[in-house]
Amino acid sequence: MTASRVLVLNSGSSSVKYQLLDMRDRSRLAMGLVERIGEGSSRLTHTPLTGSGAEPREREERIADHAAALKAVAEELSADGLGLDSPELAAIGHRVVHGGLKFTEPTVVTDEVLKEIQRLVPVAPLHNPANITGIRTAQALRPDLPQVAVFDTAFHTTMPESAARYAIDVATADRHRVRRYGFHGTSHAFVSRAAAKLLGKAPEDVNVIVLHLGNGASASAVRGGRCVDTSMGLTPLEGLVMGTRAGDADPAVIFHLARVGDMGIDEIDDLLNKKSGLVGLCGDNDMREIRRRIDAGDEAASLAFDIYIHRLKKYIGAYYAVLGRVDAVVFTAGVGENAASVREAAVAGLEELGLAVDGALNSVRSDEPRLISPEYARVAVAVVPTDEELEIANQTYALVSDAEKA
Repeated sequence: MTASRVLVLNSGSSSVKYQLLDMRDRSRLAMGLVERIGEGSSRLTHTPLTGSGAEPREREERIADHAAALKAVAEELSADGLGLDSPELAAIGHRVVHGGLKFTEPTVVTDEVLKEIQRLVPVAPLHNPANITGIRTAQALRPDLPQVAVFDTAFHTTMPESAARYAIDVATADRHRVRRYGFHGTSHAFVSRAAAKLLGKAPEDVNVIVLHLGNGASASAVRGGRCVDTSMGLTPLEGLVMGTRAGDADPAVIFHLARVGDMGIDEIDDLLNKKSGLVGLCGDNDMREIRRRIDAGDEAASLAFDIYIHRLKKYIGAYYAVLGRVDAVVFTAGVGENAASVREAAVAGLEELGLAVDGALNSVRSDEPRLISPEYARVAVAVVPTDEELEIANQTYALVSDAEKA
């Protein structure tokens, strides 16, 4: 197709992240973030990535809603000669957090697709409404352009029922769509394929455990390019210890807090999602600050780190058992890519499983995919920077290109 650009939009409740890419060489032309939409003072930070001496630009003004935000983004892109009215723009790709079981691949947005995303709001009340708003706003700006939804949950729809089902009454679960969906799917898809490439193999020939460790964190077991298990469930709360989320906890904790602590459902929801995890354990959710406090002898920070690592080890071991054979354990996202101490601690003591980290390789900082395990290790340990925006752009462009050929 002649048009080669894709605009990727990630719309949050009060923010819009965006990137414009040229799919001929997968290069970034511009990127930016609109924050505090609808508040008294908003900020747009725009970074052009073409031309010499390009510098970030900031706008501080009130941006009332997502429509105004995207219009401001369009103005900044136009100032760089990259306007949304350009015939070079092939499509707009949207991150949509929850696609349920219906959406297993990127999908061109229609009225019926939007209705289904809306029907999924009860299982993604914080995310899907903002995603819908972003799509509708982009449609209004460019009604002639394909809008493509790329779903966080899609990569995990290959999980077998034995992994996806909770052991509760089937009729109740089906009536209310209660099952394990998983999230961070675009990251797990991108990283698992990149890990196979790093090993010099095809994705269908490798089994990998992917550890996406950011403020939100999730693990996945990927066999031959297909997800067979993941740590997040009905919502992004389940699984690993995260920045502010508790991860795995006995469900009876909720009943106990309601009965004994006299806490309401919304209060408990807020506790488990926003006041737990690392911030609940030690008051900080920044791993750099936690490590600084540990080095200074802070016992609360040290315990929080130990709990975080203990949960990581449990998932590595569990997914090793699920896969049977593991070719690589791969760290990605903000903590996974940058916290050498987390990578070292997560693998320490797992030598009998064929896992080890080389201290010198682990200490190297790089934006490139790399192995950090010694040559003798039976299982590779790798760091692969994630690129969810590129994954969304790739899926979007492939879909519209195939449609044009058809």
